[in-house]
Amino acid sequence: MAKALVGYRVASDPRLMLETIELRRRVRDLEFLVDRLQRDNDKLREEVRQPDAVAAGVPTIAG
Repeated sequence: MAKALVGYRVASDPRLMLETIELRRRVRDLEFLVDRLQRDNDKLREEVRQPDAVAAGVPTIAG
């Protein structure tokens, strides 16, 4: 299957070559996006695990 994604055969049609280049670029962009979202998600999970650090900056009403 990996060969199908990479392009096992050499395409002689310029349109197919351009489409392959565009698809590879799109895959690269999506991989970057997934990586960034995973880092953001990890950061948010860390903030949730440390409620004291988050709540320390929130003013409270003294009764």
